[in-house]
Amino acid sequence: MIQLLRINRPFCWTGQHRKLVCNVPGFAGFNLNQHTIQTAVTQITLINNFRIQLPMDDQQPPRYQPKTQQYHVFEQDGWESVQPGSCEGIAALISFSILSWNIDFTRPLTDVRMKVALAHLKTLYRREAKPSILMLNECLDSDLELIKGEDWIRQTYAITDVSSEHWTHHYGTCILVPKFMPIKAVFRVPYKKTAMGRDALFVDIALPQDKTLRICSTHLESFVRNPPWRTSQLTTAAHFMHQADASVLGGDLNAIEDFDKTLHIDNGLKDAYLENGGEEGAPEGMTWGQMAATSSREMFGLTRMDKILYCGGVEVEDFETFGMDVVLEGEDAEELMKETALGLEKAWVTDHLGVRANLRVVW
Repeated sequence: MIQLLRINRPFCWTGQHRKLVCNVPGFAGFNLNQHTIQTAVTQITLINNFRIQLPMDDQQPPRYQPKTQQYHVFEQDGWESVQPGSCEGIAALISFSILSWNIDFTRPLTDVRMKVALAHLKTLYRREAKPSILMLNECLDSDLELIKGEDWIRQTYAITDVSSEHWTHHYGTCILVPKFMPIKAVFRVPYKKTAMGRDALFVDIALPQDKTLRICSTHLESFVRNPPWRTSQLTTAAHFMHQADASVLGGDLNAIEDFDKTLHIDNGLKDAYLENGGEEGAPEGMTWGQMAATSSREMFGLTRMDKILYCGGVEVEDFETFGMDVVLEGEDAEELMKETALGLEKAWVTDHLGVRANLRVVW
């Protein structure tokens, strides 16, 4: 075996069997094939070189200027770009829901898995009594094409991204906002310290009396690093959250170390799971590991990587996880389990549970 990555948890190549073996949460082992080779090589290159790509000074939190972008709505002739601008607030927006889900980009059969994931989101959307804002982590270009092709999304949602134009990596984040919500601004804030192109994606929604509800989707840095980078990343996101009248953040926060448990407190944010009565470390709060490769689960256990945080004029009404045992079926299931080298007990579409919160605007 040849050591490939200079990280605490090795990622190794077994040349004889043509398999890439990974023991890192969120990057499960799988057979090296035409689909996965570019992903693997990109990750290896980025992680091996992170020390020279980024400064290590943690004394001052990064303050990057936002990079604005358009959003997109489906009209009769297709998806059209819209330039955000001034608009009237919505008197009717009292409560809403946030759903955030990381669909693992490293597992094979990306298109098939995303189709099943979107079908599950559709069932959740249909049962919701409140307007729902959807957030997706680890989207690929091919995922965006599938999202754009869904009739229920075309009819109901504006989306922040129709291509990878505004991403700095080959995967990224996307937010779907109900069309009736007037969007004042869409912008991204790149994180100063990242080896994986991570950023914070913001959408500003107009409320009455010239107030703003700011929505943020983010995917914080993976792995253990010394000093850690997730601290400055969340500080950057929180800085922009506190500038709005009410803000909600959702995403895969890769909360795998002890300091991650108090990052929200350090940045003046509330944790929807904890505020709803959840206990740190309780099995029902965990969002990663249940659907991971068996070897990864046995090595790392369960973790609460995915969270919804908020501040300002908004309160949580309830919180839950979703997406457990959403699986492929038939031949697709057999192929997925065959391709995943370290073993899956079921043909799960992703290794993460989603997180969902009902929230209420308050002044």
